[in-house]
Amino acid sequence: MTPEELSSTIADALRALERRGAISIDGHLPTRVGVERPKNKDHGDYATNVALQLGRRVGMPPRELADLIATELKGLAGIAAVTIAGPGFINITVEAAAQGEVARAIVAAGTSYGDGDTIAGRRVNLEFVSANPTGPVTLASARWAAMGDSLARMMQAEGAAVTREYYFNDAGAQIDRFSASLLASARGQPSPDDGYVGAYIGDLAASILETRPDVLTMADDDAQEVFRAMGVEVMFDEIKSRLHEFGVDFDVYFSERGLHESGAVDVAIERLRSGGLTYEAEGAVWLRSTDYGDDKDRVIIRSNGRPTYICADAGYYLDKRSRGNDLVMIVLGADHHGYVGRYRAIAAAFGDDPDQTLELVIGQMVNLLRDGEPLRMSKRAGTVLTIDDLVDAVGIDAGRYALVRYSNDSTIDIDLDLWARQNSDSPVYYVQYAHARLTSIERNAAQLGFAPDLTAFDPALLGHEREGDLLRALADFPSVVAGAAELREPHRVARYLEATASTFHRFYDECRVLPQGDEPVDEVHRARLVLVSATRLVFERGLGLLGVSAPERM
Repeated sequence: MTPEELSSTIADALRALERRGAISIDGHLPTRVGVERPKNKDHGDYATNVALQLGRRVGMPPRELADLIATELKGLAGIAAVTIAGPGFINITVEAAAQGEVARAIVAAGTSYGDGDTIAGRRVNLEFVSANPTGPVTLASARWAAMGDSLARMMQAEGAAVTREYYFNDAGAQIDRFSASLLASARGQPSPDDGYVGAYIGDLAASILETRPDVLTMADDDAQEVFRAMGVEVMFDEIKSRLHEFGVDFDVYFSERGLHESGAVDVAIERLRSGGLTYEAEGAVWLRSTDYGDDKDRVIIRSNGRPTYICADAGYYLDKRSRGNDLVMIVLGADHHGYVGRYRAIAAAFGDDPDQTLELVIGQMVNLLRDGEPLRMSKRAGTVLTIDDLVDAVGIDAGRYALVRYSNDSTIDIDLDLWARQNSDSPVYYVQYAHARLTSIERNAAQLGFAPDLTAFDPALLGHEREGDLLRALADFPSVVAGAAELREPHRVARYLEATASTFHRFYDECRVLPQGDEPVDEVHRARLVLVSATRLVFERGLGLLGVSAPERM
């Protein structure tokens, strides 16, 4: 019995009480009831505080309502015992057979186990990374790549149609500085004071010269345009290649230059103006963004007639919404907190409710440690730490897992010595080893002539305490995925897998799955093999949601 099934059972009990007139409630009874695992296993398998929540509305003391619910639940199929604790908590023990059915359900579902429908039908545009094509993929961008891709996978598992989008800046001041840096390098000159430096600038300039040796004979403006066009193309191809190797691909690569050239920015400006949402002051055009919750009004057209960056934001937001997206999500770095108010004001100015159509996820930075000391980085000094530095040190799987294992709003310190270890000290190794061990058990069972067989599976045989622990952990997986998607916290899946790996290892230490020597295969072995298969499927699915491989051997 899964938590979801028990939740429905308790909701049915409440409806039965109302039909008989035992309770009367002002408003609809809940269709879902919150259940959780009690901290003390002696209190049962699950607990609910629904009586405390509904007592006032029903008009009776919570404990009295809890007694009514408990009486209704006792004797139902799958319920072994129901007790009341404190002011009205209901503790429920599930029969072994009912709990064991979780294993059957998982094996029957395969790797679709954990899929839900909490956000079914929503069309989500998820923009993440969006690093400028002026240098290699940085460590910070690698974090948003791992987190954004994992979040997309989890939202898709909960029924959303997710478009992964990358917005690349191929116009503007940063690109001008980038191309000027390439031109200077090609001429053997020092980089401009505000330019980019580092070995990659010299390498890129040299590769462009091989293709276009005539560029050095051109006028400055023409030469810089060549370096801009070719430099952005080569650098962006490299960015896409690095992210692909990291297991991250995008459905849409959206060009800022294309946004302006399409007229989308002009359309957004005109819509704001025609709606009476702008005014002129100090020779500039301002958006009345304070009317929509921003901390100050924003300039959208400078006194020189050029649009500000907020105009591109406005045009891009409208473009995303015009493509049928219900929710525009953007993953931003730690230095973008000031971005939130103005972007919400843009959405509201266009008549949207930003609480429904816009979501900005702010993340924190990443530090790499070696021998306990942080590795320094400075993009302008050419010592920026990149995705390659992380992958070269610990590998793709460990790199992705390390970046997604922590809450978005916490700064990460990645100890390279720890994550490179091939032992249980490394969290990703610990989880992957559990999957490999489970696969090995299935492989050895096949050599002994038996495989997971649901037709011969007797769930009542999984009555050992460690079997119950593991079954309850597996039953939690769908709610963990749903919570991770709803709260935008992919790290919940990683932490769940680590805890479940520990639960599995305890089960394996105490419950022998395979017969030894000449011992025949009995029904307990068969039941436990189904449990092993269910556990392996959960690990395969969970690691897949994190974009991490599930090795069969280690």
